Amino acid sequence: MKSSRIALSLACAAMVASCGGSSGGGATGNVPTPTPTVSPTPTPTPTTAQCSLSSRQAWTLAQLQEWYLFPTLLNTGINASNFATVQDYIDALVAPARSQSKDRFFTYITSIAEENAFFQQGVSAGFGIRLGYDTAARRVFVIEAFEGAPALGQNLDRGAELLAIGTSEATLQTVNSLMASQGPQGVINALGPDTAGTTRVIRFRDASGIERTASFSKTEYALDPVSDRYGTKIINDGGKQVGYINLRTFIDTAAPDLMDAFADFKAAGVTELVIDLRYNGGGLISIAELMGDLMGEGRAGQVFDRITYRDSKSQFNSEYLFDPGPPSIQPTKIAFIATGGTASASEMVINGMQPYLPNTALALIGENTFGKPVGQIALDQSACDDRLRVIAIAVENAAGNADYFTGLADTVPNTCRAQDDITAQLGDPNEAMISVALDFLEGGAAACTPITGGPATTQRLRDRDFLRPARPDTRQRNVPGIF
Repeated sequence: MKSSRIALSLACAAMVASCGGSSGGGATGNVPTPTPTVSPTPTPTPTTAQCSLSSRQAWTLAQLQEWYLFPTLLNTGINASNFATVQDYIDALVAPARSQSKDRFFTYITSIAEENAFFQQGVSAGFGIRLGYDTAARRVFVIEAFEGAPALGQNLDRGAELLAIGTSEATLQTVNSLMASQGPQGVINALGPDTAGTTRVIRFRDASGIERTASFSKTEYALDPVSDRYGTKIINDGGKQVGYINLRTFIDTAAPDLMDAFADFKAAGVTELVIDLRYNGGGLISIAELMGDLMGEGRAGQVFDRITYRDSKSQFNSEYLFDPGPPSIQPTKIAFIATGGTASASEMVINGMQPYLPNTALALIGENTFGKPVGQIALDQSACDDRLRVIAIAVENAAGNADYFTGLADTVPNTCRAQDDITAQLGDPNEAMISVALDFLEGGAAACTPITGGPATTQRLRDRDFLRPARPDTRQRNVPGIF
């Protein structure tokens, strides 16, 4: 049943060598607001001692002991004074859960202000590109460019390759040499801090093959979660109308775009969908549930998801029932496009729809997903601008599936392997993943090469991955590869 909303999100915070995308805060979910035994809000007049490292560590430990989903997997015997940062201390506390792949850098400390800006408005500072790298070839490519940001205005778009980076033309260092000497982190360092005003000179080869050198300054821009260029369209596939949506991230500003898209689908009589979540690292549960509602015509009152806490917090357990509205449709077939960067709220949508379509009518296209059937609550210590994201909930679908820590490929009825084709724009029916998705909608899984279940993306993530820091910030957790 529906109930009041809490700061709750699904996310996948992962290291560069792993996978994920993540979300982090300001999220809304469908459970009552918890009141911890140790209040997450300190007195309004902070002191130096109140926000000292030791005090922040003590506060963090208290929250984890009260809320952590896996209380028996907390390493509480460690000495906080041995750790130089709060995050280092958190990593040590949750190490037992991490060793079992239940908390792969999902529990973390972040900034309240930073998260609110991102989740409520999509505010970000950067060049406005998403980058991927190829370790073996020592190359870095633009896999997506965002509207209203500096890069796209200078023809740095999907399919372009970064060749050299410097603070001036005289200091340009080739990407090949940076990757050879420092790995992906060398490129990240060369791109500079994600603060407005940071300027870099970049030599690149654009998607048409022309080499250019240009100066780019990082600026603040609002990330559009559904691109005006290719985020939603109706594809005429041999006379059949197929609805296509590419959702970049689950933030508040996605809601009107999603509702408008489904209203268009409904007006056109669309019942078959391609939902492209290939780069979507997660975000707000409320937006995932909205997507369920938009695909829930005729299912009012049926379960989309259930959220469960540890036994001591079971009073907060809840379920969300489909609540379709005027734009909602009842899809007859859905092809979900995914990669190893598809995580959390993205996986929640895929998992939530499985019980409601015939086995022949739903498929996972591309690669196995990351595997994160758990989510965070936000516990704030506002005087210190600390938001602790704690893995506190498990998310399951109506059939009770909440066990996909190694990805969804083993749980969905059909899988079709396909590679991300950056030579074609997102939304292009000829792009490899979209083409395979359309083939599935036309003829089923008979012609598909299945995705291997389990840790199927291990090789991809070692050789090809999103370019992102070892300790991602809020943006990188939700929009992996963003710079």
